[in-house]
Amino acid sequence: MDTTCHLEPTWNAGRDFAQRAIAGELVMLNLLRFRQIADYSQSPELAPPQPITGAEAYDRYIAHALPHLRKSGGDILFMGEGGSFLIGPEGEHWDRAMLIRQKSRGAFLAFAAAEAYLAGIGHRTAALADSRLLPLVELPR
Repeated sequence: MDTTCHLEPTWNAGRDFAQRAIAGELVMLNLLRFRQIADYSQSPELAPPQPITGAEAYDRYIAHALPHLRKSGGDILFMGEGGSFLIGPEGEHWDRAMLIRQKSRGAFLAFAAAEAYLAGIGHRTAALADSRLLPLVELPR
């Protein structure tokens, strides 16, 4: 079993996404696994006075990120509680799943690089033990 944690895109994955021919909207599938206790060691300036759970830290991240996401033309389509797979690796679980709509690849890249957005990304880092982010493009009907 792969024990590597994935919290940020690799350089190659970022390059491939930036070069991918995506015309129009895309949806980002997020799978999230939280830390029991949020780890603010990388962003102590964002740390609350008392320890909080990873889920609580992620809720702080969402509260910070959502206005920036909406300003960039995106929004949350779905956010729900996860669990173990019905079909998938036994014992693997994800605490939460989200679908984020963005109007374009360029809008997503601009959102992800915006200084005001990045000022609160430490909540995400503190919250997550592992994650997956899969860009999806709707198939023609």
